[in-house]
Amino acid sequence: MFSGIIEALGTVRARTPGRIEIVPRVPFANLEVGESIAVNGACLTVASVSGEGFAADVMPETWHRTTLGELTEGATVNLERALRLGDRVGGHMMSGHVDATGIVTALREDANARWVTIATPDDLIDLVAEKGCVAVDGISLTVVDVFESAFTVSLIPVTLAATVAGAWRVATNVNLEVDLIARYVARTLSTREQSAVFATSAQQ
Repeated sequence: MFSGIIEALGTVRARTPGRIEIVPRVPFANLEVGESIAVNGACLTVASVSGEGFAADVMPETWHRTTLGELTEGATVNLERALRLGDRVGGHMMSGHVDATGIVTALREDANARWVTIATPDDLIDLVAEKGCVAVDGISLTVVDVFESAFTVSLIPVTLAATVAGAWRVATNVNLEVDLIARYVARTLSTREQSAVFATSAQQ
């Protein structure tokens, strides 16, 4: 589990079809093989540790569902190690399982904040709620507005400086993970509706 509070930026050292190598810009102490690290919001398992960097295996489903496949050598990424019991949760509970990718469609400066509009797949937008939580490239953010096929967030200077959000531009692809509670509530309601339809059909 993760909280969406980015611990460090990292640099992609190498990328092959099945593996990615990353060097955190702030060294991670006691990094071990087998632990989980969210890379731009996608949970990866450390496969090897070399010097100050690490490598992780990336399966085809992850390349397909996330923006990791777009990364090139030298690219900057958000990094967050998995939570430990007793850690503060400064953002919100996240699984690191990216639901889909979105596209930045607009940026607007507003005093010390930057508003970002993100186009979202139709099958995901219903799980995004105004003032609710959403993870964008692994960053825990509060939703400002929700539209038919997009939502907006407002970013403070600390977020812009400490994460890849500062480099977002129009047409940037980003990883999206909706709130866990929203996902399971929607799944429960869908299952109940299907059961109700089945019961009604059986009685006819």
